[in-house]
Amino acid sequence: MTGLRYVYAVCRPFGGALKAQLTGVAGAPPKLLPHHGLIAVVSEVPERDFAEGPLKAHLEDLDWLAATARGHQGVIDALTAVTTPLPLRLGTVFRDDSGVRVMMEAREDAFRRSLDRLEGRVEWGVKVYLDPEAAEAARAAEADRPQERAASGRDYLRQRRMRSKSHEEMWQKAEAFSSRLHETLSGRAEDFRLHPPQNPTLSGSAGRNVLNAAYLVPRGSSEEFVEAVDRTKDDAPGLRVELTGPWAAYSFTEEHEKAEGQEKAKGSAKSAKSEEPEEEDA
Repeated sequence: MTGLRYVYAVCRPFGGALKAQLTGVAGAPPKLLPHHGLIAVVSEVPERDFAEGPLKAHLEDLDWLAATARGHQGVIDALTAVTTPLPLRLGTVFRDDSGVRVMMEAREDAFRRSLDRLEGRVEWGVKVYLDPEAAEAARAAEADRPQERAASGRDYLRQRRMRSKSHEEMWQKAEAFSSRLHETLSGRAEDFRLHPPQNPTLSGSAGRNVLNAAYLVPRGSSEEFVEAVDRTKDDAPGLRVELTGPWAAYSFTEEHEKAEGQEKAKGSAKSAKSEEPEEEDA
């Protein structure tokens, strides 16, 4: 290999073969780089795109980023079918094999701890979305009455107040439903992570995200977990339950948890700074 090394994941040696003709980032096939009983899954990528400067510029290009993410995820999915991979961040690149081995040596203990904890387990994602218009239509249908047309300004204000109250009630019901669902699913999982609600502008999903959770589930228990989600999907009009997976356990790696901790710390620091009293002009 003569280009830079793009690293997808670290795992233990596995017996199954990756699917034939598998390609990853930049259309390059993944290779296995062993070191001290661990394996780094890598591809050779061109320096003109993945050296520090070009890579930083490319990360601002959404089309390039989406294509790279698809290549990255395709390799992770293939690994998840045959072993328990420990995914690394998108855009993890080293100069050569030696650089990858130095990284593995420095983080060997952490990799082994995470692999021990995640062996034989997968991640399932569950999101709940509230669609206020659908919920309001369902509520009106239950009441068997058409939407009124305002006959006066007073009627208009009254209807505005009623809609505001109705939306608040819908949101409360959505939160209560999400809490019950999370309690049920967390009881069927070994661990869970509650992520911040997704911004609909960024996610492209319709509706308001109420629950955004990840659950760590043994492979052998996945069917029961999926059935538990399916049984709830028609329980609340105006709510949409979205199940994704099984994924590699992104949300439960030490690297991910460290990154989340850093983001929370930054948020706390910003919050504390914003609460400091402003100095008055002398």
